Amino acid sequence: VRAALHRTARGAPIVTEADRHRWDARHREAGAEPSAPVLAPAPFADLVDRFPTSGTALDLACGRGSGAVWLASRGLTVTGVDLSPVAVGLAQEHATALGLVDRCVFRVVDLDEGIPDGPAVDVVLCHLFRDSRLDAAVVDRLVPGGLLAIAVLSEVGAAAGRHRVPAGELRRAFGPRLHVLADGEADGRAWLLGRR
Repeated sequence: VRAALHRTARGAPIVTEADRHRWDARHREAGAEPSAPVLAPAPFADLVDRFPTSGTALDLACGRGSGAVWLASRGLTVTGVDLSPVAVGLAQEHATALGLVDRCVFRVVDLDEGIPDGPAVDVVLCHLFRDSRLDAAVVDRLVPGGLLAIAVLSEVGAAAGRHRVPAGELRRAFGPRLHVLADGEADGRAWLLGRR
């Protein structure tokens, strides 16, 4: 049995077995994503014309696969990664049910170990996932002209919390590295769409 908490070489805590079990239970309880309609993640619904209709994408912390399946439905080939084996199984079922299994690959990955190796992609989607240690790797994973779509919990319009970023965090982190196409903060959410 693994210890309750491991640390990376940099000394930062990584996900515990308890965290993994908690996410598995949460995804199991939520069940499969609905088969239709396939919609863009909420903060990007009005910006779908900015997303490509071909190429490759990486969906970090993909959960049950709704973002990955949406990108695949647009014509991209998507790799989705998540800590939870239950979520990955449900994501695979979702892609299969919609006939998109040939455009989606899902893998169990602990992102505390870093972004998995692979080629540069046209889109990186991070929906309700944030680990600032990965910022440089996320940007580096984009092809020139590639698109980062990131949405996180925010302190703007909500009480401060362990997983909520302070006001301006995404623009500070990615503004110097990307051309910001659109961003916003309200109602406990922050998001940014940027091009490399």
